[in-house]
Amino acid sequence: MINIYPAETRYTADHGWLKTSHSFSFADYYDPNNMNFGPLRVLNDDFIAPGKGFGAHPHRDMEIVSIVIKGELKHEDNTGGSGIIRPGEIQRMTAGTGIIHSEYNPSSTEEVNLLQLWFLPEKKGLTPSYEQIAYDRNALRNQLLPVVSNRVQAKDVALIHQDLTLYLSELDKNHALTFHQETNRKTFLFVMEGDVTVNKHRLKKRDSARITDITELTIEAHSNAQLMLIDLP
Repeated sequence: MINIYPAETRYTADHGWLKTSHSFSFADYYDPNNMNFGPLRVLNDDFIAPGKGFGAHPHRDMEIVSIVIKGELKHEDNTGGSGIIRPGEIQRMTAGTGIIHSEYNPSSTEEVNLLQLWFLPEKKGLTPSYEQIAYDRNALRNQLLPVVSNRVQAKDVALIHQDLTLYLSELDKNHALTFHQETNRKTFLFVMEGDVTVNKHRLKKRDSARITDITELTIEAHSNAQLMLIDLP
């Protein structure tokens, strides 16, 4: 089954310094029928104004992944983790038993656009940790590149404490790729840019698909496209 969620059906809010769209229940948005998809609990599409951001705040028992689409994002936490992530880099944070962190836009002129994802961990009470990796952006072209996983182990793949793999891809117009999924697993697809079909279902910019009980997916680009695909239990 393929369920399509158009971009305009997401909950949106404009706080002045922050413009955000939520794919799942979060903060002021609550829908008991839209809490998660497998262990994927949060997907927020955030635009943060120059010099603004989230002050120090706590998290626990959550795996948090940040992907910058445009601009820069500065992270600091009470474990000593810190860094600035840019396009081509991934940040993974394990909140575990408890962590306090801040995130803000260090630029004085440029807005930052990022995707932030929260995943339920494989178990509670993990030791808090922070990781930042860079991947080869050329390796995205017309293929799925794993960037976060506990199944694929490599120096340019962030380790996450859940049985999932997050892939990124940049598809050229009229190019297609195939993803083979294991039985009894879920697939989440998010179109960051462009216009594609997945098994003949059309998705445009910021649309998503929640896919179950399908073991072979064909994704075809009708324009140059940027994708995120997540293999989930």
